[in-house]
Amino acid sequence: MLKKFYKIIIVPYTLFLLYLMFLGMGRFQYDDNLITVEPVFSTIEFIHNTISWKDIVIIVLGNIVMFIPFGFLGWIFPQLRDLKILMYTFMASIVIVEALQYFTRMGIFEVDDILLNTLGVYLGWLLCRCIEKKFSRLVL
Repeated sequence: MLKKFYKIIIVPYTLFLLYLMFLGMGRFQYDDNLITVEPVFSTIEFIHNTISWKDIVIIVLGNIVMFIPFGFLGWIFPQLRDLKILMYTFMASIVIVEALQYFTRMGIFEVDDILLNTLGVYLGWLLCRCIEKKFSRLVL
């Protein structure tokens, strides 16, 4: 049952996420192409320079939590049940999306986003395995 629901919801969810990454949350086209390549340090600096905890949670935790559903892609594509293949596939995909943000100037190419998004997929993969073990009847 969960697999059927996931198969129905993942495409609209992906389209919604792409909308957020390119057009949502007050996005606008930057005058210049922007890139942030200092892993972890730029996120720490963002946290230190941001007054609002709400902004920190939305940006940092959102970059993790919003990508958890992609850890379940093995339910649709059996080869993605293998963590290594899932990680390579996802990282290639998210680098392309980040590059599109850079080239369209509708966002910033950020290495931290790639790392946080990938962490979200990994946590989703772990959650998927846990759900399959504990609730095998509901997964079908």
